[in-house]
Amino acid sequence: MNTRLDHRNPLVFDTHELGRRPGAMKKVTRTVPAPKDLGIADVIGVPEGSDVVLDLRLESVMEGVLVTGTAEATVTGECVRCLEPLGQELEADFQEMFSYPDADTRTARRGEAGDDAEDGDDEDTPVLEDDLFDLEPVLRDAVVLALPMQPVCRDDCPGLCPTCGERLADDPDHHHEVTDIRWAALQDLAVDPADPTTQQNGAGDGPDDDQEK
Repeated sequence: MNTRLDHRNPLVFDTHELGRRPGAMKKVTRTVPAPKDLGIADVIGVPEGSDVVLDLRLESVMEGVLVTGTAEATVTGECVRCLEPLGQELEADFQEMFSYPDADTRTARRGEAGDDAEDGDDEDTPVLEDDLFDLEPVLRDAVVLALPMQPVCRDDCPGLCPTCGERLADDPDHHHEVTDIRWAALQDLAVDPADPTTQQNGAGDGPDDDQEK
């Protein structure tokens, strides 16, 4: 059972003024609270309840209402290199056709006549309900597509030290003395001249040499 749209929802818009007159146009600017989970989970997104500024153009066409718009918001997340919190401004563009209910019915009839491909394409087209449309699914898709998949605090962020986890941007000269693993095994073979066992077993100093003399 479908839930009827609520005109009090800030993401629901009314197209009644267009009057189904092709060519009629209406501009709408509205600041709305961000819905929950507007972004990429655990990576970056628009905080729930924060301001999203919508700049929309509603155009009446034969099949329905064409909605073209831009959403502006501040997104927050975590740098994937150094794990520091980040915040940046996001602008996402979108365009969507909302069909009239009877236009959708005509499409379905064409599908019943055998044009399955065309019918399948239009099944995904959202439909106006009592001249209202819900922008949230369109907004969500637009924001997710505009977000960086690998957000960074800055383009040249050096990340973290792989040895100790120190943030390299805080100490550009940070480094560790690392022994080349190709030479590490030879350290065990080094001879310590102060070691008495080495002196005892050294060439020319053993008891066998004295007996030969």
